[in-house]
Amino acid sequence: MGFIEELEKRRTFGIVSHPDAGKTTLTEKLLLFGGAIQVAGAVKSNKIKKHATSDFMEIEKQRGISVATSVMAFEYKGRQINILDTPGHKDFAEDTFRTLTAVDSAIVVIDVAKGVEMQTEALVKVCKMRETPMIVFINKMDREGKDGFDLLDEVEAKLDMKVVPLSWPIGMGQRFQGVYNLYKKELILFRPHSKQDLQEEIIVIQDLADESLESHVGEAAAKELREEVEMIEEVYPELNVEDYLAGKISPVFFGSAINNFGVKEMLDCFVEIAPHPLPRDTEERRIEPTENKFTGFIFKIHANMDPKHRDRIAFLRICSGVFERNTNYLHVRQNKKIKFSNPTAFMASKKSVVDEAYPGDIIGLYDSGNFKIGDTLTEGEVLHFKGIPSFSPEQFRYVDNADPLKSKQLAKGLSQLMEEGVAQMFVKKNNGRKIIGTVGALQFEVIQYRLKNEYGASCSYEPVNLHKACWVSCESPEAMKDFMAKRKRDLAEDIDGKLVFLAESAWGLKMAEENHPDVSFHFTSEF
Repeated sequence: MGFIEELEKRRTFGIVSHPDAGKTTLTEKLLLFGGAIQVAGAVKSNKIKKHATSDFMEIEKQRGISVATSVMAFEYKGRQINILDTPGHKDFAEDTFRTLTAVDSAIVVIDVAKGVEMQTEALVKVCKMRETPMIVFINKMDREGKDGFDLLDEVEAKLDMKVVPLSWPIGMGQRFQGVYNLYKKELILFRPHSKQDLQEEIIVIQDLADESLESHVGEAAAKELREEVEMIEEVYPELNVEDYLAGKISPVFFGSAINNFGVKEMLDCFVEIAPHPLPRDTEERRIEPTENKFTGFIFKIHANMDPKHRDRIAFLRICSGVFERNTNYLHVRQNKKIKFSNPTAFMASKKSVVDEAYPGDIIGLYDSGNFKIGDTLTEGEVLHFKGIPSFSPEQFRYVDNADPLKSKQLAKGLSQLMEEGVAQMFVKKNNGRKIIGTVGALQFEVIQYRLKNEYGASCSYEPVNLHKACWVSCESPEAMKDFMAKRKRDLAEDIDGKLVFLAESAWGLKMAEENHPDVSFHFTSEF
């Protein structure tokens, strides 16, 4: 198969939602359709409790939430599908924002009972900034929830999206009988729990006026479905694939991921209309996926994916050309050539070595400490991919060594976890004390847990009264010198050695900005 055919086969997307909307369950059902797994982790039998395939860190299994982005690949209908399952929990939003730089489209999962929630709004905003095409999946239709039209209105109002329903539910909760696929003109009947593993019953009904509809769903439901579909055809536009690809409209599907229902309809439509790998911007120029020369960037680093082997894996998104095993590539930041003998493809925590990979693919590179998030690999050209920043943290703690005999392990563990992007560490200029800054409080627990279990080190935290950490820059060396002299006790360095101002309060930050007008204060590390 030629390079262009390989390129057009690929679909790389992220699944985003608020916690508990059913995102990880949906990921699993997609993997079941791809034959990538035989049994879903969400299926809990009495004898054994399986965990979701994409949640492989011990702390995720204990808490039932995804705290790291998982990458999974499978083939479906002649397409190579790459899924990135992202954490929904707001404490891990930064990991999710960075992951969204590596996808070409997204599926937004919404709980029918809860509607559009806060974290969904934040993540959709990031997708819209990048004009990422989105499909909406309204989940848990086997439970009571909001009216379908009310939900579509809510999605349009809160997420600022124009929607196009491509499937429509027949009832919900106890009355849920299935969905009518407006895209394919098919009726798909729902069987409650015990029969969920059987093939879906699909009845082709080209025209809803067909009297056979009553025999399948009953008179009342048939009448209601006809009225609602008529309203949809009047109110909502038809699917225009170009508008979807431009991020202007979003197709909507209804279903129940846990019952494996309505998922196949969405997946079938997705593989037809979703974009193949898209161009990417660098500071120097725009990279087209069809270019012959390989380029790619690191958007995530994960230490100890396999606790038995102390490994660190850097996740690389391939943007152009073909990545080949055992080939020398330029690590732009370090200006040195590196080759990789065992690049891996992922099936959650299962890994397999790949000889070559194409634009859109996500591969794992074993890393001995060479990589940081945002690093670029090329065949020789100096490029810097845009849009992979660190964000100003919201919560802060002093970090102390709780076991003096393990100070080496603590230093190594902290350094690796910070490079992974779990949190940020600042070292104060005046006394050398280390401060950890995070987006949410749960990350402090994750750091403590992982230091103990993966590095054998213990840390304790002390409160520190801080409002914001801002990166600073200044074109005038004199003004910078004056700022540093006057603000010595408020200054620190991040792990890249960049200067950071630690503001104790909003008022303190405002005063610093007013007293030092030549100094610029930045809330992301990209400036």
